Amino acid sequence: MKKFSKAQWIRFIIWGTLYTLFAIWMQNLWLLLGLIVLVDIFLTKYIPWGAWKKTKNPKLRNVLEWVDDIIFALIAVYMINLFVFQNYQIPSSSLEKSLLVGDYLFVSKLSYGPRVPNTPLSFPLVQNTLPIVNTKSYFDWPHWEYKRVKGLGEVKRNDIVVFNFPAGDTVALKVQNPDYHTSVAMYGREAIHLNKQIYGDVIYRPVDKRENYVKRCIGMPGDSLEIRDNQVYINGVAAENAEKMQLNYIIENNGSPFTEEQYRLMEISKEDREQISPAIAQSPLHDFLGFQKNASGQYNPLYRFPLTKKALAIAEKLPNVVKIVVDREEIYQRSPYYPLGYETGWSRDNYGPIWIPKKGATVELNEFNLAMYHRCIRNYENNELEVKDGVVYINGKPETTYTFQYDYYWMMGDNRHKSADSRSWGFVPEDHIVGKPILIWLSLDKDRSLFDGGIRWNRLFRTVH
Repeated sequence: MKKFSKAQWIRFIIWGTLYTLFAIWMQNLWLLLGLIVLVDIFLTKYIPWGAWKKTKNPKLRNVLEWVDDIIFALIAVYMINLFVFQNYQIPSSSLEKSLLVGDYLFVSKLSYGPRVPNTPLSFPLVQNTLPIVNTKSYFDWPHWEYKRVKGLGEVKRNDIVVFNFPAGDTVALKVQNPDYHTSVAMYGREAIHLNKQIYGDVIYRPVDKRENYVKRCIGMPGDSLEIRDNQVYINGVAAENAEKMQLNYIIENNGSPFTEEQYRLMEISKEDREQISPAIAQSPLHDFLGFQKNASGQYNPLYRFPLTKKALAIAEKLPNVVKIVVDREEIYQRSPYYPLGYETGWSRDNYGPIWIPKKGATVELNEFNLAMYHRCIRNYENNELEVKDGVVYINGKPETTYTFQYDYYWMMGDNRHKSADSRSWGFVPEDHIVGKPILIWLSLDKDRSLFDGGIRWNRLFRTVH
């Protein structure tokens, strides 16, 4: 019988123990069959795993060493990206000023427990599309059902959470903002599917390959939620607002332009420096918002800025500011709000009340609940749902109630007036939760040069609260 060295046994025991613990963590003991491979790699060596190292051609050996290193690195990155953490860049201003455009984050998947991937055969570090070639970065088969392994905790109220975009199940490739479902509600299904020149192909994406979004978790499973005059109420009690939550304000300026120093004091990015009306003699907008003419008989210029509570206090003291009012949604063409296609009269600033689904809870299948929860029942929990002659059928059986299989969350941006969030596309199911941002490792300000504040040094290696 072949004898194995002490070093062989030590390496096998270390790697075998780690692999066994991983299989237990994954709650899949079939993975223990992989120990047979480890036995051969470290002990029996029936398969010549390292045969390339014996080649006498130095150039070929050098190439194979590079290939071996690259394959090992890709596997390591893939496993870390799946089960430990991934890198994420803040692409939009929906969480300003809590998180800024240009922040690069480490997102912990251990915080809530990593998911076993729905699409295990995929290219690492790419969400759903390979750059340059512009093709899918994953294979549809095999497809595994939702499973989340044990993590360090659970989603809590006011956590900042990274999740897969729930309305990203169906995507018009050329127009992804607004999302497909909102576009259908605005223009009709035929307008999307018959106009490929504008909208491109319409495709389906599995849960783990939908775009990553980051918002704050405002509502928990089982909560009743309502927004009144921009204030969120949870179970009838005013919710605590994030320290750096901001709203849009209309600012009346006395005609003296804002300086760069004033913009920086108010933390207004170049993208947000918006003048909505010049000095003018007649203006329905000024009249609607309650602004009066100045001593010269003209209306002063108006600006629209997003401001935190602190920035608002600074703006009110500026010498060229006359008056400030909260922005009014009635000035714009309103986008549809969730539930799409059902008239509620709700708006960005006055929304609900709604109830957030909780696993094991049961609701009556009336007209309102069908509008609110049909995506939960059909799209997220994979049931067939139809209404015939006033009777609701789920999976072919007539039903008057439905019991939820998942917990759901209500996500909103801290930049309340510039955030497409749950008010637009509804609930976030538990199987869409990706992880929790824990660290800002780099922050770049696109409005400044590299040597004039382009790197936000004060944000580097800051934890995310």
